Amino acid sequence: MRDAVIVDAVRTPVGKGKPGGALSGIHPTDLSAHVLKALAERNGLDPATVDDVIWGCVSQVGEQAGCIGRYSVLAAGWPEHVPGLTIDRQCGSSQQAVHQAAAGVIAGQYDIAIAGGVESMSQVPMGASRSGGRFGEAYGPLVAERYDHYRFNQGVGAEMIAEEFGLGREELDQHALDSHAKAARAIDEGRFKGQIAPVTVTDADGNERVFDTDEGVRRGGTLEKLGGLATPFKENGVISAGNASQISDGAAALLVTTREVAERNGWTPLARFHTGTVTGADPITMLKGPIPATRKVLERAGLTLADIGAFEINEAFASVSLGWQRQTGADYDRLNPNGGAIALGHPLGGSGARLMTTLVHHMKDNGIRYGLQSMCEGGGMANATVLELL
Repeated sequence: MRDAVIVDAVRTPVGKGKPGGALSGIHPTDLSAHVLKALAERNGLDPATVDDVIWGCVSQVGEQAGCIGRYSVLAAGWPEHVPGLTIDRQCGSSQQAVHQAAAGVIAGQYDIAIAGGVESMSQVPMGASRSGGRFGEAYGPLVAERYDHYRFNQGVGAEMIAEEFGLGREELDQHALDSHAKAARAIDEGRFKGQIAPVTVTDADGNERVFDTDEGVRRGGTLEKLGGLATPFKENGVISAGNASQISDGAAALLVTTREVAERNGWTPLARFHTGTVTGADPITMLKGPIPATRKVLERAGLTLADIGAFEINEAFASVSLGWQRQTGADYDRLNPNGGAIALGHPLGGSGARLMTTLVHHMKDNGIRYGLQSMCEGGGMANATVLELL
């Protein structure tokens, strides 16, 4: 049986997703092309041999419309015969892209596939793809009727999770501070250097500089400062801008193939795609999916929680990742060891690939045999992936 291995993984540094953010002046197609070209250059990959580019993107409108996966291939200057696909599984879009690439490689449909994703939230704001047409909301009358016309809201869901799991404001804020501290330490120790493809950017005055460090990491935060932030989703609630993921710009890409093809090309794979699953969850709380997804992927993999040396659980909100840890009993010190989306940012369609890039390099650098990734997704879903170090 064929297997699927990850030869390399690369990402941009993550920029703040607002006007003036480091990557806000770069078209998302060009941002995607940047990591595609970096992946090829780092590995001596002939782009003509790529069977498909599978690309995650959530807000597929405006600059991100019209199959950005295909346009990213063209922007990279790759041959026209190389196709591109754009998929949307909400925040898990580029994690799903890796699953799809691995499945295609294992099935023999692909020999070489690139999986990744992008989101430029400075240019295409969150929610920009929502329709304001005849039926209003994207989910339609039948879904509205099924859930008693509840207006799905992730922030409200995050508040509901915190209440259900008994998570208080101070512990959520401490979780956020931990994320920033871990990310700052990773930056200071150079842990991200091997995975980041620096981007040349131009500032408002026309000056060029090299952007090579994640822009959202904050140092010197305190519980007192975070505790003073408003809770927009619930009066006297616990979810604030300080303990939620940041609006961001970024892209990431992974090279997926078989061990035999890797050997033929002189590549030494980083990890094997061991097991991947996806599951649905309650769309009202919406964000609890990583809990059953983790159980499902471990059962399929024939592993236990104790076998996993590092976990990447997307910090969409502190209540999601901390709630996951409390419910699963996972070792807190193994959770997001280099910081998560609260510190590093959450470029929606690019985040799954960003997490996996960070995970696979962390596994390699620390000799960790098994790593697990999961993330909550809009509509109440979650992907989960187990990687095995090679």
